[in-house]
Amino acid sequence: MKRDELTKLRDFSIPELERRAHETKEELFNLRFQLRTGHLSNFSRVRAIRRAYARIQTIVFEKRLAEAKRGTA
Repeated sequence: MKRDELTKLRDFSIPELERRAHETKEELFNLRFQLRTGHLSNFSRVRAIRRAYARIQTIVFEKRLAEAKRGTA
């Protein structure tokens, strides 16, 4: 994932990020299913999607943490 893509993700709201995380998780499920059935040709895609999901989850966590700090301060 490029740096500019990461900054674009940080501009999204939490619900939008959660929607993207859900879509990414579904894609990861489909890739894993293809891997098990032997129909996957690009194995590196699984790793890339897994990492993209982790990045999205990290951004969601950071945003929630920032909201919590603003709420209590």
